[in-house]
Amino acid sequence: MLGTRHGHAAGKWQALCSNPHVEAVGIYDPDPLRKERFSAARWLTSADDLVNDPTVQAVAIEARNHQSLPLAQAAVDAGKHLWFDKPAGDDFPAFQKLMDTAKQKGLHVQMGYMFRYSPAFARVAELARTKTMGEIFEIRAHMSTNVDLNERREQSRHLGGIMYDLGGHMLDQVVWLLGRPVRIQTTFQNIATPELPTYVDNAVAVLEFPRAIAIVDIAAMESPPAARRFEVYGTRGSGILEPFDPVRTLRINGEVQELERVERQSLYDLELAAFLGTVEGKRAPDRPAEHELLVQETLLRTTGRLAVP
Repeated sequence: MLGTRHGHAAGKWQALCSNPHVEAVGIYDPDPLRKERFSAARWLTSADDLVNDPTVQAVAIEARNHQSLPLAQAAVDAGKHLWFDKPAGDDFPAFQKLMDTAKQKGLHVQMGYMFRYSPAFARVAELARTKTMGEIFEIRAHMSTNVDLNERREQSRHLGGIMYDLGGHMLDQVVWLLGRPVRIQTTFQNIATPELPTYVDNAVAVLEFPRAIAIVDIAAMESPPAARRFEVYGTRGSGILEPFDPVRTLRINGEVQELERVERQSLYDLELAAFLGTVEGKRAPDRPAEHELLVQETLLRTTGRLAVP
């Protein structure tokens, strides 16, 4: 594993260590975060110890988002499959290059959007994509959090602040159901972080599609527990997850279903199992490379980093 400072890193390491089909070789990070969170880790002295090891088939990228893309490119250049935590940096042409290299080398790149592996999200997506809900005309997604000043400072490296950090999770779901938005409008505010006046701590994006709209709103200062919610509305039905991390209820056409609690670690485990299945040639990717590119493009359009129509 390369990096430890991504918010998912400890959980991803646990998934690697607990999967019987994985031999977790070790971790490289020049400034590791709380080594005690990474039990039984062998700490490597350089990234080359992993990317140049011919016995290593795949690499997990868990560095901070401003550091991760060069590490990922080095791994792909060395012929490694990638379990790459989101988002894929700020440089979209560099991400396109990464994905092109992976395609040329026959490598699998799976981005770390773990809600793909939530049974409840999967159920809503199935109902939407099979047209059981009719034509989808609106999606609403609320994924706020409460992060301290140090984390807000780290996020302030990126245009869009909290939207950059968390928005990809919801955009991953939105574009899977609706495709590429034709227009994106945003309102970004700083209302609770005076120490970082350019940081976005309160954000909403409205994505316009040919026959639908999606609204994604995210804040950095919601009092816990976060009331995360995902809603899909169609001409013949609706699906609502409330809350969704972990999911507790799924409402289909007004009928509320109480769901078995699926913890975050279980999602990481499922995510890894899917990655391994694809690497081993036992299953097709759950999302094609074109989708991974579309999610990143949509996120960077939303934050204002990528100025394209």
